[in-house]
Amino acid sequence: MKGFEYLQDELDQMEQDGVYRSLVPLETDQGATVTINAKKVIQLSSNNYLGLTTHPRLKLAAVRAADQYGAGTGSVRTIAGTFTMHEQFEQELAKFKHTEAALVFQSGFTANQAVLASLLTKEDVVISDELNHASIIDGIRLTKAARKIYKHVDMNSLEEALIESKDYRKKLVVTDGVFSMDGNIAPLPEIVALCEKYDALIMVDDAHASGVLGENGRGTVNHFNLDDRVHIQVGTLSKAVGVLGGYVASTRAVREYLIHKGRPFLFSTSHPPTVTAACQEAIQVLLDEPERIERLWFNANYLKRGLEKLGFDTGISETPITPVIVGDEKKAHEFSDKLLQYGVFAQGIAFPTVKKGQARVRTIVTSEHTIDLLDQALEAFEKAGKELKIIK
Repeated sequence: MKGFEYLQDELDQMEQDGVYRSLVPLETDQGATVTINAKKVIQLSSNNYLGLTTHPRLKLAAVRAADQYGAGTGSVRTIAGTFTMHEQFEQELAKFKHTEAALVFQSGFTANQAVLASLLTKEDVVISDELNHASIIDGIRLTKAARKIYKHVDMNSLEEALIESKDYRKKLVVTDGVFSMDGNIAPLPEIVALCEKYDALIMVDDAHASGVLGENGRGTVNHFNLDDRVHIQVGTLSKAVGVLGGYVASTRAVREYLIHKGRPFLFSTSHPPTVTAACQEAIQVLLDEPERIERLWFNANYLKRGLEKLGFDTGISETPITPVIVGDEKKAHEFSDKLLQYGVFAQGIAFPTVKKGQARVRTIVTSEHTIDLLDQALEAFEKAGKELKIIK
């Protein structure tokens, strides 16, 4: 069919530049090792921080829910798609997050879109960290509010933006809790202090902190003892929680407003019973098995120290997200391919996901990795890194 030649031209150029990537189908469940093209390799690209995607309790909860309630819900939440389990889960989630209320969305991406597109008007302003997640950027594109960007985790830049915004009705400062490409943690105490000084609202996207930071994995806000001082917390149920979806944890007023005005909520069928039941069980596992988070951090620090000892640049990472910064886009993908050849699945990340010249292989360790697996991974990194002259 004619008409899409311009797309093929761009794809051909991407392939010529060495940045075209094909999807990589996994042939097994999402464990510390996976099978790709009939070869068992060490998985270092998954968001399955705590191994909950295969936890027996979550699997059993999903099976029982499907048997009792069916494969789907058949409607959006606001018409006929709200089951008792949806509201029970949201109440438990709010209690876990130490907030008045919570509302679940189809993904963390749509949760950000709902908040940013519906809570602000042209009388307001949103102030965003320059390295915030794409879902925040796209949510801001949908709002009628004015937009300001402050330099990454730069509190002087944020304060300047707040001072410039004094005449707006509402000021909303938005930041990732943990930044997904660099693995650094937002300086929330300083951000909250500035927001309180200039009477601004604050929203934290805790996608990569939910299940990772804070007591039992409650997130960045709890990690810094800032419960009741952050207006909106957004997160995912598809990373450390191990299933699917996103949530907004805030006040009852925010929950009720999003039910009436949040377009992703209004126009998307609700989560199937299997997803809701598994997410509900995951919260209980976080409460019952805190040792999973302890193992996660031990493993993350072990790999990070090993990579740095080998001479790799891991940037400013403070979390289980540990980038190995290569710089050149083509070389970063070559590095990823070489690692896979040596038994490690660690995906290359390049522009536009990160800035040009900042291409990397991003690793994420889980609680399920053994020291033996991590040692094997480090051997592969050393071998591939020396062959490509990334390290000496």
